[in-house]
Amino acid sequence: MLAAGTMALLLFAWMLTIPPLRRYPDREPIHFWHMWTGEWKVIVDDICTAFNESQDTYEVIPLSIPRQVADSKFLLAVAGGAPPDCMAQWNQVLPQFAESRLIMPLDEIMAPDELLAFQRQTYPIARQIADYQGRPYCVPLALDVRACYYRLDHLRKAGLLPASAPRKVATQEEAATIAALLPQSLEELTEWGSALHIYDKEGRMVRLGFLPERLRMFASVFGGGLYDRNQGRLTLNTPQNLRALSYLGDYRNAVGYDRVQRFASALAGDDGPELPFITGKISIMIDGQWRIPQMQRFAPDIPYATAPIPPPRDGGRPLAGWVHGNFMIIPVGAKNPAGAWAFIKFWTGRDDPARAADFYVRAGWLPPSPQVANTAHYRDFVREHPQFQPFIDTLSSPNIEASPPVPFQILLFDLLKRMEGSVMRGSTSPAEALEKLEQEVGEVERRRRELVHEE
Repeated sequence: MLAAGTMALLLFAWMLTIPPLRRYPDREPIHFWHMWTGEWKVIVDDICTAFNESQDTYEVIPLSIPRQVADSKFLLAVAGGAPPDCMAQWNQVLPQFAESRLIMPLDEIMAPDELLAFQRQTYPIARQIADYQGRPYCVPLALDVRACYYRLDHLRKAGLLPASAPRKVATQEEAATIAALLPQSLEELTEWGSALHIYDKEGRMVRLGFLPERLRMFASVFGGGLYDRNQGRLTLNTPQNLRALSYLGDYRNAVGYDRVQRFASALAGDDGPELPFITGKISIMIDGQWRIPQMQRFAPDIPYATAPIPPPRDGGRPLAGWVHGNFMIIPVGAKNPAGAWAFIKFWTGRDDPARAADFYVRAGWLPPSPQVANTAHYRDFVREHPQFQPFIDTLSSPNIEASPPVPFQILLFDLLKRMEGSVMRGSTSPAEALEKLEQEVGEVERRRRELVHEE
């Protein structure tokens, strides 16, 4: 059994290293790794093909790596001196890779005018994602923003919308009319969520009206945040974060932790046609813009609207929340960084925003720059899918924040998840949980300083 398992792993590793067939063998190769599969892989392959057909110097050679092994394969490749020329990522690894000198600061390869354009022509949140210690270490390919999705049929049946309200959102005018009728404060959204819960005779949850989750999503909504970029430090145990965490814990306690767990365990899935919002198991959800193409594909007849997360009446911030996305890195030791940079510029529309808009429209992605978002093609796309507008509006907000740029991002998010779980279960008070979190993170930072001092 052990020998068979070892052989299977060796075969799997060998299959990952099979070089794809070259169509342009006389050109300089650009080896590009990514983690997209299925329909997304088709789109990425087509972007690569479009790049190859747009010029005659480079050939980008894409390779889809299983996401479960992508990071380890990347680390081994860099350590072995055979990395790809660029890699698309979405894991919380940028500061760690930058700190470990595994990836290049891109201002080393950008021309001065390109660096200036990146600083001036990308959304501020895209520059936050790229930044580590004042230098850009990646270029965001697409941004992920969260907003509220509302099932209009559920709202209407619960008496939360007037009879005169549009029954669906197919135009920007209908979207604006509905937006004015949706909750304008987090308190009102909470009331709507409670009114939309449905239980059976035994008190078991049949439909979940609304469930707010994750401190990183709500910290800035309550006027706080996890990181102060002006001072370059984490901000965990603050009054604003305490309010946010208390809100999340109180809401879960009101619904019932065990009740929610049983309800969630009975769901068929959380993607595609089995998305609980599509199946009618959830009335209001907070999710990303990538759900809009899924709604169009799997549930085109379901009436729904989107709107930014409303702030609390006291001390909250509008158009706030956590933003992440897909980004491109160039590893140290890449054999063709110039070609990788040319490919990145092509994808993101640095020299031709209108051409890049085709990629973003097809995938339903939020672009990293207003230059692409403001093209006629992309604006036509948003007009045809008005549920995208709240996400576009949020991109330029000063109240959204990216992940804290600390080299232990993955560990930080693990600690956050564990802390939130203890509060949701009721085993720890929000104040105690934040204090413990700050102590744990402080210990991590202390150990890291000692390691640096020892070196």
